[in-house]
Amino acid sequence: MDSTRTAPPLTARTAVVWAALRTELDRRAGESLRVVDVGGGTGGFAVPLAEAGHHVTVIDASPDALASLARRAAETGVDARVTAHQGDADQLAQLVPPGDADLVLCHSVLEEVDDPAAVMRAVAEALRPGGAASVVVANRRGAVLGRAISGHLAEATALLTDPAGGAGGKTLRRFDAGSATAPIESAGFAVEAVHGVRVVADLLAGALADADPHALLDFELAAAAQPVFRDIATQLHLLARRA
Repeated sequence: MDSTRTAPPLTARTAVVWAALRTELDRRAGESLRVVDVGGGTGGFAVPLAEAGHHVTVIDASPDALASLARRAAETGVDARVTAHQGDADQLAQLVPPGDADLVLCHSVLEEVDDPAAVMRAVAEALRPGGAASVVVANRRGAVLGRAISGHLAEATALLTDPAGGAGGKTLRRFDAGSATAPIESAGFAVEAVHGVRVVADLLAGALADADPHALLDFELAAAAQPVFRDIATQLHLLARRA
């Protein structure tokens, strides 16, 4: 297994998540892990993980996304290590045997399901004891700040004062560090780290972000774990371990 190919070229939008995943994968260096990517779509995480020698099962409700995943995996030469199932996060227990996974990715899923705690219980059931979950959720404070800065002050105020943090449409809810941790811990996980994803990457004008992408990436990595910056990021990343 080529441990140097754990991630694609880092960008300010994904670097924090990949850094956390690399730390977790380095704990099992040299092993080929069984990974489940819930809501994994076209394989932005699944394909690089398969390139690194891991076996990845992607679960997604969109047949178009899974078709793109299949093409991407074939073009990269890792289709033998990528399995796709069409389904929702609520169907995880029917699609993955209990205790089968070493690592489960659950990115941008808990915002959209009816019962986040139930999904996390299914994630726990899919993991072996000691396995890890990588969870990414939409951050309510980041959404408030983004709307306010862009001049949508009424929307920002409504989101700020909505106790559930809901945004309407497909996104049923948004989280902060505490409300994101609660359903994860209730499912029997210990949350080991919480990081902010895209602290300023979504706030900068494109020309400014493109002027020095390496400096932006360095800032995102440096700011991600500091609560004052973490708590205004677009998303929150939580790494949790099954007891």
